[in-house]
Amino acid sequence: MIDLRLLREDPDRVRASQRARGEDVALVDSLLSADERRRSSGVRFDELRAEQKALGKLIPKATGDEKAELLKKAGTLAADVKAADAERDAAAAETQELLVRLSNLVHPDVPVGGEEDFVTLETHGTARDFGAEGFEPKDHLELGQLLGAIDVERGAKVSGSRFYFLTGVGALLELALVNAAIAQATAAGFTPMLTPALVRPQSMAGTGFLGQAAQDVYHLEKDDLYLVGTSEVALAAYHMDEIIDADRLPLRYAGFSPCFRREAGSHGKDTRGIFRVHQFDKVEMFSYVTPEESQEEHRRLLEWEKQWLTSLELPFRVIDVASGDLGSSAARKYDCEAWIPTQGKYRELTSTSDCTEYQSRRLQIRVREGKQVRPLATLNGTLCAVPRTIVAILENHQQADGSVRIPEVLRPYLGGRELLEPVSK
Repeated sequence: MIDLRLLREDPDRVRASQRARGEDVALVDSLLSADERRRSSGVRFDELRAEQKALGKLIPKATGDEKAELLKKAGTLAADVKAADAERDAAAAETQELLVRLSNLVHPDVPVGGEEDFVTLETHGTARDFGAEGFEPKDHLELGQLLGAIDVERGAKVSGSRFYFLTGVGALLELALVNAAIAQATAAGFTPMLTPALVRPQSMAGTGFLGQAAQDVYHLEKDDLYLVGTSEVALAAYHMDEIIDADRLPLRYAGFSPCFRREAGSHGKDTRGIFRVHQFDKVEMFSYVTPEESQEEHRRLLEWEKQWLTSLELPFRVIDVASGDLGSSAARKYDCEAWIPTQGKYRELTSTSDCTEYQSRRLQIRVREGKQVRPLATLNGTLCAVPRTIVAILENHQQADGSVRIPEVLRPYLGGRELLEPVSK
């Protein structure tokens, strides 16, 4: 959530942010009104409570009619205090309910618009000209079936649409990717973490995933637990309700977990293969820093993502995501999109978001600097979303005979193997 003081001091900035996101601008005024009622009712309660205490000191000293009058007044005052208390609680609850609905403030440099209004910041590598090489590229599913690596038919039989099996070299390729990604993150100073896939409501809500993203979340009603769509949720909640000494920052974690997404609203999109699925594994980077360091940390996370994709020898571009496509927690987001030859376009492989103080305020995570205690900043960045990375590797490194060249960075994790070869030619 945002700082209420900032809302009071510069409501136009908050309105502009809501407008840039394409979200409800009137929410700002509703929140301002509720906050004013919360503060005024709090003052009213404090005044009545002070009067009640002062009266309580007079009653024991009074006698006769005076005491009777004071007792009568005390009864009326008690009712007023109770009413003021209820009014204060109601105004506070309304303020909180409206506050958690408000998205993070958009960074002023973010391009304004919807999904297609991003700005391309840089492009890396060159897409292969398969025509010049004399063959038509196969898509990842055809390649995966030739290699004995992907089985979507049995995935659908066992679990339904958008589920799959990674088999043989497909399973080995996932393990190689995860190990290589964790190795890079560890070398960069991240602490490896295996995180829970089920979290409590306060963890999911605290990271902002029960707002506009709620339709994509799996909920286990019997246990009131949520399946995470990313280990960002568990890593953000790891320090929930804690105060962290400033000399411990930055804290950087690399979480590996299964991820679950309902993919609501994606009917008909990417139905072939394993690009858009309900369950996948991912290595996620997560950082805790002071608010002053968040923009620089954001650039560092992007550099680590670029390093990873470069090591996989994939052509990709970096985009500055537009305001209407940020997600409620992010003030700014960069995506790295790899070239997918058979689709003839770039598709998202990694994403990194600067969530500033938005999540830490919701999760009550603060930093102690001397005598000062204040919210810190949280950031997240995908290092390796496994299925999409497999898609990009298979399609970009395929050979005419259906084999796939393995990037050098992965070879140590695959016994030195240089090629994935079809199980039958």
